Amino acid sequence: MAEVQKRQLRFERFGLESIPQELQQTRWYEYSFIQATFSVNAGNFLVPALAVLQGHLSILAAVLSTTIGAAVAFLLVSYLSLPGARYGIPAQYAMRSFLGVKGAQWISSPIRTITSLYWFSVQTVGGSYVIQKMLLSYFHVHVPFTMLAIILSTIMAILALIGFEAVKKVTKQFFPLLLIGQVVILWLFIRSLQASSISLTHGAHECSFSTCLFYASLAFIQYISGVTSSSDITRYAKTGTHGFWGLYVGNVLGFMMTAVLATLGAGLFQNENPFIATSTLTTSSVVVGLMVICSMISMISINLSNAYTGGLSLLNSLPALGRIKAAILFGLLGIALSTLPQLVSEAKTYISMLGAFVVPLSAVIVAEFLWINKRTLIPIQTKNINKLAIGHALIGALIYFFVPDQYSPGFTLFVLTFISYGLTKRFVSGKARDLSPL
Repeated sequence: MAEVQKRQLRFERFGLESIPQELQQTRWYEYSFIQATFSVNAGNFLVPALAVLQGHLSILAAVLSTTIGAAVAFLLVSYLSLPGARYGIPAQYAMRSFLGVKGAQWISSPIRTITSLYWFSVQTVGGSYVIQKMLLSYFHVHVPFTMLAIILSTIMAILALIGFEAVKKVTKQFFPLLLIGQVVILWLFIRSLQASSISLTHGAHECSFSTCLFYASLAFIQYISGVTSSSDITRYAKTGTHGFWGLYVGNVLGFMMTAVLATLGAGLFQNENPFIATSTLTTSSVVVGLMVICSMISMISINLSNAYTGGLSLLNSLPALGRIKAAILFGLLGIALSTLPQLVSEAKTYISMLGAFVVPLSAVIVAEFLWINKRTLIPIQTKNINKLAIGHALIGALIYFFVPDQYSPGFTLFVLTFISYGLTKRFVSGKARDLSPL
């Protein structure tokens, strides 16, 4: 028994190498639990809530449009999880096949690392503020923001350091409690809806197709960056099918619940966070305490993913570190950034800057894997960069800033880059690749 416990506490040391086949035992429903637990968090509430608050869509239209946009992105994310599930390799190592070794190390991995760091910090800052406010308002306990952010980010960094088993066990244990919290929120919202004059099918203004499309595209762009990290999670999958459908089912069902809660909270209470909205509906310390716990669980769950995938991305850029040191370095950076509230207050600027690079790069990767390589991983090993792919990504990043907001620059750029790169690559496919096999 002692030997088993000792083994459970061991840190994961698999870095860029393939996961041994005997350890690839995670089934689809386990992945569904993991992804569904990841879904319900403050960051994911934002787009569905804004569809009601700023887009003036009805609750039903907001749920449907954002779910459709997210579901399309999740489909592509699941496809890009196949290299991890089939070969046991991390996502950024698979990127070497699409972008070249140096292209992955110097461009896609740093972008993924920075993206994971940013969202790790934003989730921690936002979650810390919510927990701080609820503790003070209902339990009269004041915890300084910086102290709370450091404690929470440290816990998440340590859990991510342990590795995938920690991610799987924590989310599996948290899921029932988080589900109970969601049911309580939904029940309170439905009760409030019945007592109000709010309609599920009518928004503040006339619903237009263009508005629905706009918010569907926002949801798509929010999740498409997952194509650069999904293989990190599925490298422990029993088969590619288990990884693909586990991620897709969990992501879609998790987002649907997230969208329902977010739009109801926005429509009924003009609040972007259902956890906070719920706390105003009851004086029960038990229910409020449950909301505090669920808010903490949702933040920890998504940040386990951010820290785990971010550490592996950093490792691909700096292979000499090894997984443990890379995870520690990422954790330290994440803890430091989590004490900076301006990352949230200036979120629009930072997200726009990240999107300029993430969106066209994701389009190139999707085109390369699905269109050019027909869902197979063509191994390469060279110090070169796939100049055509990186060139399209860089040009796309420049164009991003010139597309008017009303044309949904992220979604428009993804489609244009996908088509442009795919057609150009097919045109030059008769020429020999400048990238040689692994």
